[in-house]
Amino acid sequence: MATGLAGLNQADFFSGWWLDNRGGLSSGMLLRNNRCILAVPAGWQKRVPMKALIKRIPFVGTLQQLYWKAMKPARPRAPFPGSAEYWESRYAAGGNSGSGSYAQFAQFKAEVLNDFVAKQRIRSVIEFGCGDGNQLSLAKYPQYLGFDVSSTAVARCRELFASDPTKSFELVSNYSGQKADLVMSLDVIYHLVEDSVYEGYMRALFAASNGHVVIYASDTDNNKGYEGTHVRHRKFTAWVAQHFPTWQLAQHIPNRHPNRGDDEKGSFADFYFYKAA
Repeated sequence: MATGLAGLNQADFFSGWWLDNRGGLSSGMLLRNNRCILAVPAGWQKRVPMKALIKRIPFVGTLQQLYWKAMKPARPRAPFPGSAEYWESRYAAGGNSGSGSYAQFAQFKAEVLNDFVAKQRIRSVIEFGCGDGNQLSLAKYPQYLGFDVSSTAVARCRELFASDPTKSFELVSNYSGQKADLVMSLDVIYHLVEDSVYEGYMRALFAASNGHVVIYASDTDNNKGYEGTHVRHRKFTAWVAQHFPTWQLAQHIPNRHPNRGDDEKGSFADFYFYKAA
């Protein structure tokens, strides 16, 4: 379209804005090959990249930035390193066992477990997955042995309970067949991503018990949204029924704080109490 300005041709397109030589916006902007040719007074022209101009327009610039952010290819997620590696790295970096071992969740679990231990007259407890020890600080167990895959977590627990002779801690790789009246798994099963790790863990859990096993976990195979993360939900009740049919599910206690979309306010884990026939 002819504009009456020298050097312009039919490929030029006139829009409604141009940038004056003080950086302000005025009327009239020419576009050529996706770049702005800006008509200014005194007959000279200034070339400005389209992105640079749009960024200077209120609101439009914000939309442009959001557009390019949305169009930018997502950075590939790093491959999951494995359950043991994940937890050791997490604890070594100063991390903890997660929200499930703190605040209202820790209090709920402590109330249920302390009541069970007292009523069943449990004398010894083994836990596979003791974590950072915060949950254990609320426990009332006569004798306790905690195992974990993380050497950092074990060292932290030994330091935390150094003055308590009723509690001891070991790496799970050092498990040598110890048994207890009650064997516990709290917020662990849905973190066992590898099938072989899950199978071995479940077998050890029941083999170590003299009569009672308590599992606090989710019980579903629905893992939508958790692919490639440190969470893998398991329908463990079906696994127990198939592999340990002589163990009966004696009690199921729903969570006092069920998950409704916010992991900090609710948990997808319930209590499942098994008893040997």
